[in-house]
Parts: sequence; C-alpha cells; structure tokens
Amino acid sequence: MIEDKNPQRTSISQLGEFGLIDHLTKNFAITQASTLKGIGDDAAVLDFKDKKVVVSTDMLVEGVHFDLAYMPLKHLGYKAVVANVSDICAMNAKATQITVSIAVSNRFPLEALEELFEGITLAANEYKVDVIGGDTTSSQKGMIISITAIGEADEAELTYRNGAKSTDLLIVTGDIGAAYMGLQVLEREKQVFLVNPNSQPDLDAYTYLIERQLKPEARKDVRTLLHALEIKPTSMIDISDGLSSEIIHLCKQSKVGCNLYEDKLPLDPQFINVCEEFDIDSTTVAINGGEDYELLFTIAMEDFDKIKGNPNFSIIGHMTQESEGIHLVTRANTKIPLKARGWNAIAE
Repeated sequence: MIEDKNPQRTSISQLGEFGLIDHLTKNFAITQASTLKGIGDDAAVLDFKDKKVVVSTDMLVEGVHFDLAYMPLKHLGYKAVVANVSDICAMNAKATQITVSIAVSNRFPLEALEELFEGITLAANEYKVDVIGGDTTSSQKGMIISITAIGEADEAELTYRNGAKSTDLLIVTGDIGAAYMGLQVLEREKQVFLVNPNSQPDLDAYTYLIERQLKPEARKDVRTLLHALEIKPTSMIDISDGLSSEIIHLCKQSKVGCNLYEDKLPLDPQFINVCEEFDIDSTTVAINGGEDYELLFTIAMEDFDKIKGNPNFSIIGHMTQESEGIHLVTRANTKIPLKARGWNAIAE
C-alpha cells in the first residue's frame, strides 16, 4: 500500500498500438515445439500433430474480478495466466500456449503495463507456455484482461466433467478456502487504509492466505502425479468458483449424486485461525469460497489403494446414485443438501 509518489510515467499514446505491442512482447520466447509462428503475423500457427487440442478463455474486469488497491499489477498478470492454465490442467492436459488481450484507460502509463507484462512473462516461464498473440485496445475506464489458453493431450488422457460413476471416490488437491480468507484480510486492510492512509498493515500472520489470493498456482503437477500412480480420473474440474459449486457441476454433468464429508475437508491451520478471528464458519468458507485453483476429480473405487495416504490428495467424499442427491455430511453425521452458493453466501 506504500506507493512511489513520483513514479516515471510514459504515456501509451507516445508508442502507438504497434509500438506498444512490440515493446510489451519483446521478452516472450518460443519454447514449445507445437508453436510454428508466434507473435508478429496476422495469426499464430500451431502444429499439434496427433495430439488433441484444448482451448479455454477467461476475462478479468477491474472492479469485478480484481481491485488494484491491493492487487499489484505484476501479481495480476501472473494470476491471470494461472487462472487459464488451471482450466487446461482440469482437462488432464498440458498447457502449451496463451494469447493475451488487454483494454486499458489512459490512467495507466506504460510503466504500469510493463509491470503487468512482467507478471505474465514470469507465469509464462513458470508454466512453460508460449505467448503467441493477443490484442491491445483502449477502454473508457479501468482495465480488462482476456487470456486464452491452449493445451495438448493424448485422447486417452483427456478428462471431462461427465465421466463420474456412482461408485467413484471424490478427491481434492491441496487445501481449500485460503484464497477467500486472503481476500477478506486484504479488504479489511483496505478499509483501514482508507480511514488512515498512514497506517502500515502487519500481515505476517496472514502470509499464506494472502499468497493464495495474490499469487495462486495452477496444479500442473497433478497430471504427472496421477500418471505415476497409474490413475486416470473419471471426471475433473478446477476449483475457481467454490467447492460446492464445482461438485454440483460434476454431479449434473455425470448424472450422479454425492456425499461430501465435512471432517475430510483439507484446511490449512492459518486458514482455521483467521476464520475464528473473523468469526466465520470455516466449513462455509471452505465449500463456498473460490479461487483456490486446486483440482477436484473422481476416481474409480479400485484405485483407492493407489491414492490413500498420498499427501497431495484428500479423499473428501464419494459419488452416489443421482436419486440420492448431493449432500454435505456434517461432523454430527447429519446430511445437508449442498447448494451452489458461491462467495455471496459467506457475506450474508
């Protein structure tokens, strides 16, 4: 929240659109064999030979999906890439290319866009995706970022949302809910800052939660982990809108029911402490908070022995017949119908 009062400010209009594109994209290197032509022509050219190609697009709008009061532009660029790579990971595929389109108002100088693209470059290097094109345009106010991610997989590897069977186990990677609580901490500090601009936030107790909100990571490792365990998920989705919402997507697409067990939810200790501090029920946040970018998937019951005890995965429930419905089984062993309530439910 400390800002340089006299930052260098180069107007974007000094470069023009093509000059701007050249300037912002000069650091993007081509690393994927499937990229025949990247930035610099009317279209990119890709060659995936005998692989299947997966494509996903996400749009982030200032004031709706991010708040620049506490989201540094470098982190925003990184997170925008992660959100898209995560969708490719959720197909059990490998992300290979992205396109990046931005719309900005004249309140953003060149230096701000350089910072944004620094984050995009960092993520592109981390996830080994080639940036192969995009668009820049002006906006009346604020910033809009749209990223399209492209990936590849063998047909046998691809995992959809509609393959779960009524006897399958429900698995989640990592831990959940932390990104939402990170947002709550940042929103609280923003309110304090607005009242007293000289206040310096002490965020040491919240480092993990804030990192989960400002610099999440896509689970590109899961495909490799599952391959090594000789497990092919029957269905899969990434957790961007909240666990309950994603479970309902899997159930509806696969025409099955589900029992999710409250005592099996993987929660980080810092997350539990901060839920208590905010007087918010940790289970409510864990199943409704979004932006964890973990993967939720189902596996056949016979793969149980391959995955049990693995620190990367938590078995949080099992699928049932569609007629049994979709439920949360509480610690007290009562069944509550699961609803796709999302973030709004927590704020009520």
